[in-house]
Amino acid sequence: MRRSEFSKCDQYAERIAALRPLPKETLRSLREYYRVGLTYTSNALEGNSLTESETKVVIEDGLTISGKPLRDLYEATGHAKAYDFIYELLKKRHVLESDVLKIHKLFYSQIDKSNAGKWRSVRVFIPGSRRTLPNPDKVPGLMAGFLKWMERNEGKLHPIEFAALAHQKFVYIHPFVDGNGRVARLLMNLMLLRAGWTLAIIPPVCRHEYIMTLEKAEADPSSFVLFIRDRVCETQKELLRLMGQPINLQDDRVKSGKNDRVNDRVNVSAIATEILFAIEKNPGSKTRELAALVGKSIPTVSRYLKALKEAGKIEFRGAPKNGGYYSLLS
Repeated sequence: MRRSEFSKCDQYAERIAALRPLPKETLRSLREYYRVGLTYTSNALEGNSLTESETKVVIEDGLTISGKPLRDLYEATGHAKAYDFIYELLKKRHVLESDVLKIHKLFYSQIDKSNAGKWRSVRVFIPGSRRTLPNPDKVPGLMAGFLKWMERNEGKLHPIEFAALAHQKFVYIHPFVDGNGRVARLLMNLMLLRAGWTLAIIPPVCRHEYIMTLEKAEADPSSFVLFIRDRVCETQKELLRLMGQPINLQDDRVKSGKNDRVNDRVNVSAIATEILFAIEKNPGSKTRELAALVGKSIPTVSRYLKALKEAGKIEFRGAPKNGGYYSLLS
């Protein structure tokens, strides 16, 4: 793809680079911040019922959540362990087969120890997809080829394009019985970190666009690459906001031609998309209820609700005392 396709993200990357070097304490804090954020969003894309605040309690405090399935808790703790491990891989020259297997083992051991960290030996299918996945006997060879492709192309393609294609190629092999999406997103973000970039956070509200563009990527990967590009840009803007840099939620958009409809949905920050997702899941919620759902303060949620309302993404229905917020994107 043309370098110009990534110009907006390149500009954000320059702004972030200008803030470096960051103090060790700040870097550690950011790593923990995204440990929770990436674990929550990646698991939520797969149907995990934990909220972001619940995810934080589970992985940081080691507490269980009443009424939540054990699997949801294991997915949170396992993903956090796998997330920690990818930072160890930043120092390595290349990502090896043993590294990919360990990522899966860390994530999946509490869920299914017998299949954790092992290539699948059975046929698997993707619900809602017409794609035929490779026979299990072909998986070892396909993964060896995939790792060689990564070794050859890392540093040659734009970091976002390379990371997105690595994600797509991995998912199309589907080397594990389960957890392929989580591992694919961890690998994608590992590739971005290795190139000195921010993560690509995909909030649950973007699940439809994510699946749709990934499904079409076999014929034309460009739409999926552009989708990931937009998620990187949104994460960059969120990082700048965290660092106290001014961010315009409404006008600072990333244009992508045929992806403009996607951008209309995700042009706000990660917090705003989380609030939007909460509204879609809980229509009619009030500000106080939304604050509890997303684990943010009422003033913070009120600020983002105002931005979402001005952007035409939500509306308030009913009287001030008994009304609530509804999504206009459903």
